[in-house]
Amino acid sequence: MQGLVIAGTASGVGKTTVAVAIMGALTARGLKVQPFKVGPDYIDPSYHSAICGTPCRNLDSWLLSPEAIQELFQRAMVGKDIAVIEGVMGLYDGATGDDEVGSTAHLAKQLGLPVVLVLDASKASRSVGAMALGFQAFDPTLRLGGVILNGIAGDLHLDLALPSLPQAGVRYLGYMPGRRDLTLPERHLGLVPTAEGRVAETYYHELATQAAATIDLDALLTVARSAAGPSASAPRLFPTQPVAVQAGLAVAMDQAFHFYYQDSLDLLTAWGAELMPFSLLSDTALPSQASGVYIGGGFPELFAAPLAANTPMRTAIRDAAARGLPIYAECGGLMYLCQGLEDLEGHEHAMAGVVPGRSVMQGTRLTLGYRTLKALHNQCLLEGGHTVRGHEFHCSSLCDSPVTAPAAYEVLEQPGRREGFVIGNVLASYMHIHLGSHASLAPRFVATCARAR
Repeated sequence: MQGLVIAGTASGVGKTTVAVAIMGALTARGLKVQPFKVGPDYIDPSYHSAICGTPCRNLDSWLLSPEAIQELFQRAMVGKDIAVIEGVMGLYDGATGDDEVGSTAHLAKQLGLPVVLVLDASKASRSVGAMALGFQAFDPTLRLGGVILNGIAGDLHLDLALPSLPQAGVRYLGYMPGRRDLTLPERHLGLVPTAEGRVAETYYHELATQAAATIDLDALLTVARSAAGPSASAPRLFPTQPVAVQAGLAVAMDQAFHFYYQDSLDLLTAWGAELMPFSLLSDTALPSQASGVYIGGGFPELFAAPLAANTPMRTAIRDAAARGLPIYAECGGLMYLCQGLEDLEGHEHAMAGVVPGRSVMQGTRLTLGYRTLKALHNQCLLEGGHTVRGHEFHCSSLCDSPVTAPAAYEVLEQPGRREGFVIGNVLASYMHIHLGSHASLAPRFVATCARAR
């Protein structure tokens, strides 16, 4: 098994650009590359999937158990030649400052994979050796396979930076130049998702071509072949025998809603859900055979006007909730189910009106972090009193929600905070849940939909 982890010294050093470039260059060589992303991210994986031609998978050592990570990794690697995993934030940044859980380093060690460190050299030369040495010495149990310098301005800049790496005892694997045309497009909350269609095929070609020219791919593959790989584990999340279709699940998939963990969708399918993609922007009715609805995250604030203008779909969602159809909505999905949405310009837009209150954009004010959630009522994912781990990441907040509205969760890290709604068969929350975080989640959701069939 071949595999490696592309990590950064911090956020913003270009590790996504480098990771996508390497994935593209290896794919162009004819290798079947399986992309992964560390952490609870939806946008970076969309670039990985586009350039590799296969769905990217999220691996998160805080959300998922070691056994779940091994199962999901091994399942994804069937028929693939090499795993390329993009890290999250800095190499050692995790859920807290106290330990490594949730970090790129933690995941790399769990899977027995070497790390390739991306160093931002755009404003440094000899100092890159000191940075590399520090990251290598911080955790001697981590296998640092080498470094890639990003943001090199030219031959002179490279000549000034290179001698420090052998002095630090760190292998040099290549560089990426400081080309603005290769920088991935950004806006609030990170990169622009590929679902919005703003990245041309020529961009991916240019990125892969540049990596092939300035990164030593043969040396990179040698590093990847040194991977120990995870130990084999018995299936825990997926059924051991095929499960017949039990329910049709309408899944919102369009420019406004496209944040889903691929493994969550696969788990739903494996446990008997027939996934039925539909659009809250352009469709006027739910799929006729749907016995449940899943509305993931996305950017409804950027498409608030067309969402509001699609009155037939808003009515269809409201009617489905009234007749008891299970509806699970995460983050952007919660915003859509509210009475209204106030966008970044302060304009109000009518939404589905299934749950009380309005969502209001807060500019750059961001709410984010890992959360342990205790279910306050029986719902489509959990029994009342059970707990699950989740993550939130949003620039909006709810207002005008009555304090008597039935909350979905108690947030255990924030005493006194109640979050989300459980109304009939509707579960709506800002929290993103990876259905691989507990073996009961996907089959319970499918069974709830089957009962409503």
